[in-house]
Order: sequence, then C-alpha cells, then structure tokens
Amino acid sequence: MCGIVGIFHHEQAKKQIETALAILKNRGKDASKILELSQGVIGHTLHAVVNHVPQPLQAKGMLTANCEIYNWKELAKKHNFNAENDAELLLQFLDNNQNIEKLDGVFAFAYIRDNIVTLARDLFGVKPLWFVHNRDQFAFASEKKALEKLGYLDIQELNPRSILTYNINTKEITFKNRTFVTYLPEHQESYETLKKQTEELLDAAIEKRIPHQKFGLLFSGGIDSTFLAKHFKDKGYDFTCYTAVLETENKDPSDLIAAQEVAKELGLNLKIKKIRIEEIKPYLEKIVPLIEDSNVVKVGVALTFYLACELAKEDGCKVIFSGLGSEEIFAGYDRHKKSANINQECVSGLLKMYERDLYRDDVLTMDQNLELRLPFLDRTLAEFSLKIPEEYKIKNELTKFILRDIAQSKGLSQEFSFRKKTAAQYGSKFDYALGKLAKQEHKSKSAYLKQFYPTHNVKLGVLFSSGKDSCYSAFIMKQQNYELTCLITMKSKNPDSYMFQTASVNMVELQAEAMGLPLIQQETDGEKEKELLDLELALQNAKDTYKIEGVVSGAVFSTYQRDRIEKICDKLGLKIFSPLWHKDPAQEMKELLQQGFTFVLSAVAAEGLDKFWLNTIVTEDTLIKLNNIKGIMVNGEGGEFESLVLDCPLFSKKVELLDTEIVMDSSCSGRLIINKARLINK
Repeated sequence: MCGIVGIFHHEQAKKQIETALAILKNRGKDASKILELSQGVIGHTLHAVVNHVPQPLQAKGMLTANCEIYNWKELAKKHNFNAENDAELLLQFLDNNQNIEKLDGVFAFAYIRDNIVTLARDLFGVKPLWFVHNRDQFAFASEKKALEKLGYLDIQELNPRSILTYNINTKEITFKNRTFVTYLPEHQESYETLKKQTEELLDAAIEKRIPHQKFGLLFSGGIDSTFLAKHFKDKGYDFTCYTAVLETENKDPSDLIAAQEVAKELGLNLKIKKIRIEEIKPYLEKIVPLIEDSNVVKVGVALTFYLACELAKEDGCKVIFSGLGSEEIFAGYDRHKKSANINQECVSGLLKMYERDLYRDDVLTMDQNLELRLPFLDRTLAEFSLKIPEEYKIKNELTKFILRDIAQSKGLSQEFSFRKKTAAQYGSKFDYALGKLAKQEHKSKSAYLKQFYPTHNVKLGVLFSSGKDSCYSAFIMKQQNYELTCLITMKSKNPDSYMFQTASVNMVELQAEAMGLPLIQQETDGEKEKELLDLELALQNAKDTYKIEGVVSGAVFSTYQRDRIEKICDKLGLKIFSPLWHKDPAQEMKELLQQGFTFVLSAVAAEGLDKFWLNTIVTEDTLIKLNNIKGIMVNGEGGEFESLVLDCPLFSKKVELLDTEIVMDSSCSGRLIINKARLINK
C-alpha cells in the first residue's frame, strides 16, 4: 500500500532516504515526501486508495505509515477527530495516546514524539517493517532490501507481537510485548449457532475490505478463493479473477482446470496467464531477489502469485484479494490432521505467517503497485475461529469443514464446496518447472535458486542436543539456503527433563568443532517450566552475540516442547523453524541413512531395548529390528531412545568414541557414558 523509511544519527540521512525511496517506489507512485527532523529524516511513498493525503504527517507527533484501518471513520467519530483518511486518523489517535489494539486493520508505522520513535505492526504482520540498530545509528524501512542497499548490517524484521521504542537522545531501544492468546478455550455453543456466527464474521471481514473501485482476486478454484468469488458475485461487485500456470503440452495444470470449472459455474470473469518453462528464468531473476528468499516453496508460490498480479496491474486494478489465512484459522493442512491439538496448531501457524507468507506476498503485490487484502486474516474473525471446536474444522479427514459447509449453504455446489486441492506451487505446475530447470543444470532446486539470491535466507541458531533430530533439522535448513550461525545447547542437571535431552550432551563441543560453528551452552536445573527461563537466556545470548534472526528446532511430535520454544522465540522476536514437524518416523530414519548420517543409540528406555542396543550404529538392518519391536516408535520420538550423531554431511570430521561405558537402571533402561572421544578425518 505504501513505503515508509527513517534514518537517525547519520550525516547523510537525507541522501540515504532519497535512495531508499527510489528502491521503494513501487510501493507507492501517487506521491513521495521527506520530512527532516533535528537528528534524523523520515520518508514516505504513497499508494492512495482512500483520498490523496501525502505523508509524513505532523501534529503533536510525526507519522509515516503503511496502513489500512477499516474502522477509521468510526474511531474519528467516536473521538471527534477531523480526518480525511485512515493515516490522518492514526496520527490523531496516537497523538491522544490511544491503544493501537482498538485499530481494526493492517498497518506498519513509525510515530515520533518527544524524541521517542515508536515502531509497530498489525498483530499478524500483514504489513512489513524492518529495522537496524548499529552502533549509534537507527533506521527502519518497509523492505529489507532498502536498508541493505544503504549498507546496513544485522537488519531485523520487527516481530508483529512487539512494539519497538527508540530513544533519539540516549540511542537505546526497548521492546514491549503485545498480547496474543496462545491458549484458547473452545466455544460451547451448538454447531448451527457457531456456523451462523462464523458466516456473519466472514461476511463482515470481506465487506470492510471492499474498495470503491474495480478490484482483482487471485483465483485457483479452491474453496478459499471460490468462497470470496461467490461473495463478490452475489453482491454484484466489479471484479476479475486472475490465474497463472505453467503452459503444458498435455493435460492442463489442476489449478487451471479447477479455476475454469468454477468460473463457468458462477459466471466469473477469469483471466489466465500461461508461460512456457523457458520463460521462467527471467522471472526468477526478478522475483527471488524481490522476496529476498530462495526457499523452494516460497519461490514456487511466488511465481503463480506474481504472474497473476501482472494481469491485474494490466487491468488497472489497485487492490487485489487473496484467500491466504484460511488454512490457518480453519485447519487446512495435513499437519492439522495429525495434531493432538488442532487449534493450538492453528495458533502456531499464525505466529509464523509473517515470515513464511506475508512478507513475500506483500512485496510481490507492491511491485505491481497493488494493495493486497486478506479477509481470512481479519483479527476478529481469526480470534473467533481459533475457538471453534476442532471436530467442526476437520471431519472425516476433510479439512476446513465449517467453511465448506457455509459455502454450500450460500449456494455453492457440493462439488466445489468440498473439492480437495493441491498447494499453489503444485497446482500451477511451477514446482515441476523448477525441478526441470534445476535438473538441466544438474542441481537440486535449492541450489538452482540460490544463484538468484546468493546470500542466506535467515541467520539461524540451532537448538542442538547432539542427537539426530536437531542435527538433521539443521541439515535440512542448510540445504534450503538458510545460514547456520551457531549451536545452542541446554545442559540440564535433571536427567528426566521435560524439555531437553541429557544423554551424550557432553559431545556437543566436538560436534560444534566438526561443524565449524560457535557453541552457546546454558546450564539449567531442569525444573519443569522454570527451565524455560534458562532457555530464554540462551536464545537471547545467541541473538545478542551472533545476531541470529531465527531458531531451528528438531521437534517432531512433542507439542509440549515445540509450543514452549515458539512462545519464547516469539517473545524475543525470533522466527522459528521445525522442519521435521509431524514427519513420518520411518521416513525420517530412512532419510537420515540416505543422507549419510552415522549415529548410535546413547540412551534406551523401552521394553525390547536392552544394553546391547547402546552404542549401536543405526543401519537399515537396525531399523528393521526396531520396527519389529512392538509398541515403540522407530525414531524414538516416544522417549524410547536418544541418539548421538557421529558423522553427517555438516561435519568436516567425524566423532570417534574412545572410552565408553554402559550404565543400566533396569534391564530396559540405561545410557551410554562417554569418557573420551575425538575428531578424526573422514
């Protein structure tokens, strides 16, 4: 919608602001303005949808904002403010010390008053905001690339659940955490009552986002975009659906087939963009640096998204809708089916959306001078939906049941309401295209995409226990072009810690040396829940010392562990990655061996596992034997065993155990004690 930027305590601040605004020009072509302060400069580039009011704005304080406040007229009337649009309302709102939680909409803003700079975003992070605090300087911008171009290092994305304040005089920054409920008791009303309430909230979420002009809809024929299209059609709005796919010689991509069928049924205006595989590389050269990420999934989605937006721009649209967010509030993924707590899984997904989806989609639409609107991420709708009982979200293995049922009640056919659909990168066949292009250069898809964005995606600290899960998770993220910056190990005095592995944890120093990574070790008494305070200290240390932006965890099925790690990371403004989450146990073990991991069992605690299993290297034969033991999970996720990695592709040398002993608590419970070990050449 707009671009914002600010720089403080820099002798060339105005020149830098001019450079940044040039980089951000596609975020707003209606106006550009700079405001010089005593010790800094702020700037704004305008994409006007409601009235033409150039920013930055001044009153008691100063404001540069990227905002779409849907209740701005109601707030202006309530507080007797004289405002021509939502930005003017926001300035007066902040001038009068009002609580931003009362704002209904999406926003990212910088507000300056009494030598204090305040940065804030909407709770889910629909609108982006990055900042840097280096030595004596402070800067912020809508896009990371603007700050990178100016030569800044250690740039961070502001966590949506944090409000940042910067004192211009003391040059110090502080953070205030915003409330985001992670435990939500379910609604007790009947299904029919909840269905009616959900329908009303859906309608309200869509209606408040309708612009007073023609708009577009990113359309795949799935339930999310079809639900929006049906609403728009029933209301008689002037809109066009846009779909982009790979041109194929044989059968059309599934997204195209679905989109055409729904468009025919509903009488929609559908425009389609097809491109040949040989046309993709020039788009990658633009898109991958634009989203600042070479993650395969992100790029696959970005291709179909960007191409559809091109069509919308050619049509003169300034606003485009997307069904993003429905999967998270109504439980639309396979991981929701596998979860022990579906609504908690929904919350977990929402916390990660700003890193996984929202920044990508924002910069893609802004590059086409389009404002993106996301009704399913309406805060009121989302908070209500997170309390819908899980049996109304997933029924007979069918995801998003309540949304589909509402769609059918609104007159959408059963076929389209309950149709299953593949993810965008597969339904458009762009993931297939990336595979073909990578194969032509004899590379993996990640390695192929890295040429378009050779820097790292996110700097990660690895929660590292010495075992296979944490090590394999680190390997996966490295393969996806993320930078492993340091290892973080918790050394618990309690061998029965709920959170942390204790067996063979004394080997992490050798493993860190083999990986060439610095190691942070944090001791803890291992007292339940209190040990989380020690974990927070360790993560804060990693953030301060090594400037990590995120954390990778080896969590597979332990909701207890993952949810607590995520809560701490969100508090500290760190992104969280759990690449093994809900991975099939047998598949994980098979992949470990295929990727060249060598590991032994370092502790056992299950019937059928005796002392002879300890210090046993896991092989294909070992897996067969483990599979034949009744009642255990083959990857040890049920607590049956712990592991120690001796070698893997991340190691430059391998670990050799020189002096070990086995200590058994019972016939089926014991651990491997390692008295001496060393690194040797491979």
